[in-house]
Amino acid sequence: MNDLCAEIGYKSINHVGEQLCGDHVEIVDQGENSSVIVLADGLGSGVKASILSTLTSKIISTMMAAGLPLEECVDTIAATLPVCSVRSVAYSTFTIIHLIDNQWAELIQYDNPRVILIRDEKECAYPTTEMTIGGKKICKSLIKLQEGDIFIAMSDGCPHAGIGVAYNFGWKREDIAEFMASIALAGYTAKTLSTILVDECDKLYGYAPGDDTTACVVKIRKREPMNILFGPPANRDDCDRMMSLFFSKEGKHIICGGTTSTIAAKFLGKPLVPSLKFERKDIPPTATLEGADLVTEGVITVNQVLQYAKDYIDKNEKYEEWSYSRDGASMICRLLFEEATDINFYVGRAVNPAHQNPELPINFNIKMNLVEELSKCLRTMGKRIKVSYF
Repeated sequence: MNDLCAEIGYKSINHVGEQLCGDHVEIVDQGENSSVIVLADGLGSGVKASILSTLTSKIISTMMAAGLPLEECVDTIAATLPVCSVRSVAYSTFTIIHLIDNQWAELIQYDNPRVILIRDEKECAYPTTEMTIGGKKICKSLIKLQEGDIFIAMSDGCPHAGIGVAYNFGWKREDIAEFMASIALAGYTAKTLSTILVDECDKLYGYAPGDDTTACVVKIRKREPMNILFGPPANRDDCDRMMSLFFSKEGKHIICGGTTSTIAAKFLGKPLVPSLKFERKDIPPTATLEGADLVTEGVITVNQVLQYAKDYIDKNEKYEEWSYSRDGASMICRLLFEEATDINFYVGRAVNPAHQNPELPINFNIKMNLVEELSKCLRTMGKRIKVSYF
């Protein structure tokens, strides 16, 4: 069985003065281990470019995920979208990364900067075949995947960064490759790598981007299961069954909630040792329990994790807040966002009497909604999620 998986992350910044981005990234799953990722760069900037890139990426990704040949996809794009009447140039350029069974990557590139492949912590050259489809020169490559491979797709806003400011001719592709290879050593996630690259481009533009700028990073890694226990079961007789299922699962184990951790300690026959140190005033302290990797408070902590998750899949501006902190919410974020690929939730339906105080903004439905929203965010990150209720 192939135990590799693909971690995908991307970030965009808009042309200065524009509310919409002229680049668009579309990801379509094609079965359990295959997916199609398209980065399209629309002509110009603003509303028109945004519409063109969105249509291009959605049409190509949907057709390719359905198994249609590349020639038909490109012909459909050419027939559907207009050519600029002023400049007589392409409506949108695109880069396609087609992951096949998490064993092969098929790269299809049209007029975007060439995809960078980092392997063994340095840029790796890969074979490319040129072909002409509908009068357009398309570059095609097929690459056997290895653990640790990092693919970096970019719109031309990245190599254009710094033109006339930091560099005479922009930030060259080979310099971008060297920069990204140097930080790949740190083991950052795909999302963080894309954020670092785009933030660096923004800096080179003097924080006034002269072009829409997008980076999409695909990182190949081994699957890492993670288990999170949240709340006691509705029926007390189910405690042992819930704990047995939770602790028998492969991977790390996170326990959220005071009552829940007490039940877990009784099941394991180990002492629960609470910490009296508040790492931050708005997040309750953690505890330690032999047999569990992390023990935290419940609803308040998980709600903070959800807020970080929403930011992570959007602009990733709060990364520095949770990436180094020692509070419970930050530690859960590092485990779920950075380490885990497959996450199993074990959620108890018991009603906590402490949450029935009308002055507290916490109730049973809020707890269930937290799990649903967090699961949705984690799926958006590309995690496999399974939720079991007790």
